[in-house]
Amino acid sequence: MTYLAPFKKRARDLSTEMWDSFSDFFNDNFFAPVHSETNFFRTDVRDCSDHYVVEAELPGFSKEDIKVEYDHHYLTISAKRESHIKDEMESFIRQERHFGEFVRRFYAKDINEDTIVATFTNGILTVKCPKISIPHIEQKRIEIH
Repeated sequence: MTYLAPFKKRARDLSTEMWDSFSDFFNDNFFAPVHSETNFFRTDVRDCSDHYVVEAELPGFSKEDIKVEYDHHYLTISAKRESHIKDEMESFIRQERHFGEFVRRFYAKDINEDTIVATFTNGILTVKCPKISIPHIEQKRIEIH
């Protein structure tokens, strides 16, 4: 059994390694459901001083399946994936790919909605949201009378 870990693993003896491999083989239930969040995709949001950048992982989607909207200070990214089942009698032994609508919403105030730009390359959606330019007002001292 191969282990991938970001940290250095403590040294283990051969009998422990063999027992773990044996347990993994017999405890892996092939028919068990996958316990993960569905209808969810990962995103990164960066603040780049004059604009925000939202990058969303959407592998397996085409550009036509993705919709980006900005309404009432909310940036909404949605993507829809249809099931590829051709025959209703077809049954799965295990199905881990999710189908349906995937949606993420982000509150983003002070965005110039007319200049939002979205690109989709290699399964990554990149949305650049320029901020509204607010003029810098110098501090004014008020005299107390």
